[in-house]
Amino acid sequence: MPEFEPMDFATLSLERVVAEISDEEIDERVNSLAQQFKEFTDGAEGQAAQDGDTVVIDFKGSVDGELFDGGTAEEHSLELGSNSFIPGFEEQLVGVKKGDELTVTVSFPDEYQAEHLAGKEAEFAVTVREVKVPLPVAVDDALATKLGLENLAALKGAVREQSEKDYAEFSRGKLKRVLLDALAENHDFEVPPSLVDGEFEQIWGQVEADLKQQEKTIADLDKPEEEARAEYREIAVRRVRLGLLLSRVGNDNNLTVTQDEVNRAMATQAQRFPGQEQQIFEFYQSNPEMRAQLEAPIMEDKVVDFILEMAQVSESKVSVEELVRDLDDEESASKDGAGDDGAGADTAAADKPADKDDN
Repeated sequence: MPEFEPMDFATLSLERVVAEISDEEIDERVNSLAQQFKEFTDGAEGQAAQDGDTVVIDFKGSVDGELFDGGTAEEHSLELGSNSFIPGFEEQLVGVKKGDELTVTVSFPDEYQAEHLAGKEAEFAVTVREVKVPLPVAVDDALATKLGLENLAALKGAVREQSEKDYAEFSRGKLKRVLLDALAENHDFEVPPSLVDGEFEQIWGQVEADLKQQEKTIADLDKPEEEARAEYREIAVRRVRLGLLLSRVGNDNNLTVTQDEVNRAMATQAQRFPGQEQQIFEFYQSNPEMRAQLEAPIMEDKVVDFILEMAQVSESKVSVEELVRDLDDEESASKDGAGDDGAGADTAAADKPADKDDN
């Protein structure tokens, strides 16, 4: 393992971007929430369906003249504009009336989950049974009561609290990335080639898997394979170096992950599999490697918080739109190229960096 000295973290000067949530945004969120409880009534005789209306339809879908599984339904309620059907389907129902019969032609997306339908053109024979229009939605105490809250003021308070929590997490994620960049700039020590090789193989394997899922190959990258491999190897070096650094800081300062923290992480994972919670707990308890993967991001966050406490952190206020836009831009950059260069540090075991950072 390499010999190195961590920098003086008190010399770090970082900026945390924060966003204030306006009353108008809270009102918008409450109104959006209210739309989930809207009710519909029969439209007038001969009324043409518009976006926002619900049509009750029977349909039969076929590809190359053959009906396909899952393509047939009766009295199905579809809200136009909800984008819950295949792209192009709902748009062709705008303007239909009760009793209309029509053929809707659409193409399944190339990445459609049913491989035998992906990219294929389909025809749906549609019969319109009803056209229903939405009733006005009241944003009042009664809505709050439906949601288990005392009144509208309590509902707005709950929405604001959740919004502030969400944006605080966004701000922390951006600050963490700024910190990791600063740590990478201030530490330049040799890292074990074996660790770099292992990290690179993990990254490159994910690249190949992503391309395969898109039915593409390495040749479809926007750069020569040799150049792409070199860029991803640089990312692997950065991840390993940051992983070793964060692990060193954690070990030197006796930072540990408690059993309660592990239990909470297991509970979070178990919630993703309703009805199988006990099996999920037993899986992690009997599999040390998977348990270590749960502990790694917990420890990483503890080390990050430890460093941030010593660093000089100032705040800069931005709009909610700016905060979210910046996050979207970072995610897009990560997907488009070699942009996902976070630490991915498994600080519980320095010789095994994880595959991505927690942001």
